[in-house]
Amino acid sequence: MFMGAGFSGIEGGGGGGRGLGELPESCVACVLSRMEASEICRVARVNTTFHRASLSDSVWESKLPENHEILLKKVFGSAAAAALTKKDIYKRFATPFLFASHTKEVWLDKRRGGISVAISWKAMKITGIDDRRYWTHVSTNESRFGCVAYLHQTWWLEIAGSLELEFPVGAYSLFFRLRIGRPSYGGRIAEKIHGWDVKPVTFQLESSNSGHAKSERFFNQQPRSEWVYHHVGDFVVQDSNTPTSLNFSMTQIDCTHTKGGLCVDSVFVFPTTGRPQPHHQKDFI
Repeated sequence: MFMGAGFSGIEGGGGGGRGLGELPESCVACVLSRMEASEICRVARVNTTFHRASLSDSVWESKLPENHEILLKKVFGSAAAAALTKKDIYKRFATPFLFASHTKEVWLDKRRGGISVAISWKAMKITGIDDRRYWTHVSTNESRFGCVAYLHQTWWLEIAGSLELEFPVGAYSLFFRLRIGRPSYGGRIAEKIHGWDVKPVTFQLESSNSGHAKSERFFNQQPRSEWVYHHVGDFVVQDSNTPTSLNFSMTQIDCTHTKGGLCVDSVFVFPTTGRPQPHHQKDFI
């Protein structure tokens, strides 16, 4: 519509027709609201009218979750909600933002629609996590949070977490991001990967909206030295103004044998729409 030869009449010259510079700002804003954010920023450079229209709240509100004011107050605080334009709010949400003492992260998921959330292992309850005989905290750039938990050996594996958030209306999926073997690094430390072929690991998800999901998986079937997203379950949000409560866990508490050599990074919640739902999926962020 605006590309190529169409720009020859931007300021109203040539052919006696009206140029783009003479279009009403409200009309331009209506057109821009149907574009992607990157396209809006490019077209804003056409002329002054397009630039002013690109700053309109009506343009950017169409890109935001319907409950963005609630999310803004919850994640960024009440003061931010009153001081920002809709474009500023979009920029805030489009950039992953850490909250809950830097143990959780939320962002506007432009590829899938809706919002996504990451929850560090530090925000979860892990049996024996502070006992260095069993667990080590490993710094690595392979994690969004800069650190993962590495299991040397345990009889009792129990990891549980929770989240309460006003998700926008839609369907969502929850995943554990795990790895068999330590993250890559310069040195080498002997590791003993064992015990995952004796009994399966149990994943569970309870949602205030969609009930309970449960599955079991043998980790010895997972590729070594690769981060894998283990699908735990799905939930549906029908009211974006009401908090959705999630409780999730992974356990292997059969004490007849030890298990070790597992890296725990985080839990992710992604919008389900438009993406496949395999039980095992490699890194797709």
